[in-house]
Amino acid sequence: MKLKSSKRRALAIVAGLAVSTTLALGAAGTAQAATGLHHVQDSSTKPTVVLVHGAFADSSGWGGAITQLEHDGYPVIAVANPLRDLASDSAYVRSVVDSIHGPVVLVGHSYGGGVITNVATGAPNVKALVYVAAFAPDLGETVGQFNDPAKYPGNELKPESLVLRPYPGGVDATIDPASFRAIFAADLPERQTRIMAATQRPANVAVLEEKSGEPAWKTIPSWYQISAQDHALSPVAQRFFAKRMGAHTSTINASHAGYISHPIETANVIESAARATR
Repeated sequence: MKLKSSKRRALAIVAGLAVSTTLALGAAGTAQAATGLHHVQDSSTKPTVVLVHGAFADSSGWGGAITQLEHDGYPVIAVANPLRDLASDSAYVRSVVDSIHGPVVLVGHSYGGGVITNVATGAPNVKALVYVAAFAPDLGETVGQFNDPAKYPGNELKPESLVLRPYPGGVDATIDPASFRAIFAADLPERQTRIMAATQRPANVAVLEEKSGEPAWKTIPSWYQISAQDHALSPVAQRFFAKRMGAHTSTINASHAGYISHPIETANVIESAARATR
């Protein structure tokens, strides 16, 4: 009898939990239906900042800038850029942008600049573009054409400094760890750059030769932060991009990883762009 009584109590508890869970899920579903399942709701009056990293990096590099932006009340999303090809990378980031209810400030570093150039075209909620030592191609241009050291001196990211690894569907590239600090992050501590070199995200080499689409910077206000000591993307190329797009331009004495070594300055540029959206 005791066993039967215990069993009945256990079944009653399970049944009660099931009913409670069903009611909770139903309430949540009703609330989500009311607000729209396909949008990330933002009750803030400030625009959402979407950060897009480039090749040989990941979203964690934005940490310092994120800390400042969130302290100042900005919602932030640091996207994991797939680094597979320009079209699909742009489509992926666009899906994130489309999920945000409210204005967006779209920020790209390095190859991420090529991505945001394509993402924001026709995106009505993107109100400003911020390029941080980033590529800003025009229609039909490729990222790779701006790596020619003869035209754009200072670039030390050469084929011999890359490690290539074939994978099903393409060839991935990373920077040789022995060269990583000098090329990518010379103004960061060696211990930090050793970790960055070991954890760098590879990029499909095909992204270098993909033609860009209609650029969003022709219709959306743009900001550009130049890294004057950059050895991965020539400062000459950066100044060319900034001038061509008519961007609000600032310069920091930094490596290609200036968004990591100078997070406050980077956040300040992003916030300047955000304030201009109001």
